[in-house]
Amino acid sequence: MFKIPTRKRPDAAQVLAKLLALHAEVDAQTAKLVERLPKLTCASGCAGCCLDELTVFRLEALAIQDRYGAQFATWSAGPVGACAFLDEHNACRVYERRPYVCRTQGLPLRWVEQLELRDICELNAHVALSALPEEDCWTLGEVEGRLATLQVLLDGAPTRVALRGLLGE
Repeated sequence: MFKIPTRKRPDAAQVLAKLLALHAEVDAQTAKLVERLPKLTCASGCAGCCLDELTVFRLEALAIQDRYGAQFATWSAGPVGACAFLDEHNACRVYERRPYVCRTQGLPLRWVEQLELRDICELNAHVALSALPEEDCWTLGEVEGRLATLQVLLDGAPTRVALRGLLGE
């Protein structure tokens, strides 16, 4: 009888390493985009897009917990309505391990359904979004797919968790 070999799921550390490599790749790509768009107003302390009820793949939550979990007990969550990880100066306490969505917020975003759609943070509304060439927008889809694949490698399912839940709320 022919037996189909079963594939062993990688351990969490291996998947986490792949996630961190993906985040580094995203950071390199977004840095190039920001260089081409010097009028973007995003900076530390600007927290207009750092909203509560944000959910992320469990893998990204684990990345945050892996790096900052020992500090969680000493942190007070940011006010309800804002991201739980904002400090008293509206700076991100988990910036180094912030989720993918936070790495691309504020950028001109583009995605294609039946038509090409674009969006940008209202604080960057002065950027002529419709006039931007395609390469000056962050195109959604490919990285999200890679992130979902990593999450499924970890858990076998696209499990999402609320960031505020990491702080026990």
